[in-house]
Amino acid sequence: MAAGAVHTLPKKERLSGRTDISRLLDKGRYGIASCLKYCYLTGTGLPYGRILVSVPKRHFKRAVKRNLLKRRIRESYRTRKELLAPGTDVMFIYQPKEILSYPEICSAMETALKDISAE
Repeated sequence: MAAGAVHTLPKKERLSGRTDISRLLDKGRYGIASCLKYCYLTGTGLPYGRILVSVPKRHFKRAVKRNLLKRRIRESYRTRKELLAPGTDVMFIYQPKEILSYPEICSAMETALKDISAE
């Protein structure tokens, strides 16, 4: 296994599908870590965690800005996903109305993942 392979985010680790997402929203627990609101559900029975990232169109009309923020959130998750227990589904929602820097998003992600794994 290559050194960088630990921090990849394959398609199977992305949460998709109407039933999985609605189960997460119905049964999940919510929390806030500075710029990120998150909803998580543990015990899915999978040997890996899955994530979903949302940036509201209400705050960022241009897709370029929304995509930039989604990339930053996914990258910060990729580099810290070992903090999350296997079998956990998480949805991250970006809250601020301005674009935050990558280090600020990383610190919020680390806080969120530590909070989730502490439960």
